[in-house]
Amino acid sequence: MNHHGMRIIKKLKIDVLFVNPANNVGAYQDLAKNYSAIEPPTWALLLAESCRSVGFNVALVDVNAERLSKQDFVSRVKATNPRLVCFVVYGQNVNAGTTSMAGAVELSAYLNQSNLSMPVCYVGSHIQAVPAKTLKEEASIDFGFTNEGVYALRNVLSEPNIDVDNMHHIKGVVWRNHGKIIINPAEKVVPPNRMDIDLPGYAWDLLPYNEKPLDLYRAPLWHAEYDQGKRSPYAAIQTSLGCQFACEFCMINIINRSDEDEIGVAGNYSLMRYWSPEFIIKEFDKLVELGVETIKITDEMFLLNKKYYVPLCEMLRDRGYGKKLRMWAYSRIDTIRRPEILKLVREAGIKWLALGIESADRNIRLEVSKGKFKDVDIKKVIEQVHDADIEVMANYIFGLPGDNKESMLATLNLSKELCTFGWNAYAAMALPGSQLYKNAVNDGSELPVNYEGYSFHGYETVPLPTKSLTGVEILEFRDRAFVEYHSYLPFLEKIENKFGKTAKANIEDMVKIKLKRRILGD
Repeated sequence: MNHHGMRIIKKLKIDVLFVNPANNVGAYQDLAKNYSAIEPPTWALLLAESCRSVGFNVALVDVNAERLSKQDFVSRVKATNPRLVCFVVYGQNVNAGTTSMAGAVELSAYLNQSNLSMPVCYVGSHIQAVPAKTLKEEASIDFGFTNEGVYALRNVLSEPNIDVDNMHHIKGVVWRNHGKIIINPAEKVVPPNRMDIDLPGYAWDLLPYNEKPLDLYRAPLWHAEYDQGKRSPYAAIQTSLGCQFACEFCMINIINRSDEDEIGVAGNYSLMRYWSPEFIIKEFDKLVELGVETIKITDEMFLLNKKYYVPLCEMLRDRGYGKKLRMWAYSRIDTIRRPEILKLVREAGIKWLALGIESADRNIRLEVSKGKFKDVDIKKVIEQVHDADIEVMANYIFGLPGDNKESMLATLNLSKELCTFGWNAYAAMALPGSQLYKNAVNDGSELPVNYEGYSFHGYETVPLPTKSLTGVEILEFRDRAFVEYHSYLPFLEKIENKFGKTAKANIEDMVKIKLKRRILGD
């Protein structure tokens, strides 16, 4: 207090400013305006809360959700004046970490040109996958983290002065020593018994527009029952990290990278890590208090370990959230065959399950999923899910190793026969951090020449060819299949019967937006 009795508030020095970059237009083209999701920056919020829990002062800027220009972004950095600027480049889709690098490096390069003195670091799936390559190509990045960065970031912030030219002693970073790129020994990831302590939730209060911080975010259209009005406010939350499977097309487990190779591959991190159900339910309570009804459970394998998901679902049900919330979660087609589990999931408020069907050909599924895709009756499983009053977002991949025109057509025909309320298909991509990427590098296969080339919906998209299919043939088939399915009369009739004419009209309007593709001659 001063002598007038007024409280003097000392402005705290910000240790780290977390940045969520933007590249929606580059990633989704014209779909970005009204149809693509705007995801909350989950990992930036987790890292911010983690740093704050051990005494560091943090801030966050969401360039994507706030639609900031480069100039606005630099002004925000100047006003914050942090000791460190940390770009968090993950995203919620498997390809988003690489695709979002386009927007991130544009921002960090512009920041570098603005002659600000604070160091710039990156954490995210792309730099974890190819750390040396990333630093070689991007001069605006002073250093990066080679795993999830929780402890390595704390170690950096503990330095009295962050010297980007002298980081020999800091585990888990990639940096430059007089121009030579150095990948230091790995830092550990958060162990299972420290999840509630060292990753203690989300810094929701740092999001823009604190009065209603999640209004800027919007769910995928299908998640909102094809109703634009139900898409916001929207949040995403994780109850676990990792995946016990090791599908060759996926790089999700690159977050657990602990090797020192120049090309990292997502491994089979057999020990998945979970927050306790008692901890996670408090995060749901916070979101309900913030008025959020549409929530994504981001876990790769939510319905895998009953020890964790059953008590959480019971708590969600017992709080009455099953009637309030509109949630979706991921699972595998071979892990959800018990009706009593599906009943509980529905009572918890999970009204959609996203299932990776991938291909109609069992042999193709086995080839890319390390033989762990059990032989199941896909049609019967989908029927059981629908019987539990849960809708399905079915995911397919065209152009997997072993695919040909006949097998891709069989997958499309299977999808029409299943006729799920949600349909999503990608052209197979050699995503940095996946086994397909390392195979492609070793084989000398054609790879995208820029970050946006890894976007599933982007103009620059370059799919991975197979032995019998070119990237052009695969992408052409995928784009045609998207229109064919969403114009399929039995599908549209089901949508209208359950969600109404407006939902059907929204799908018909979406299909009118044609994606342009460089390799298709657009």
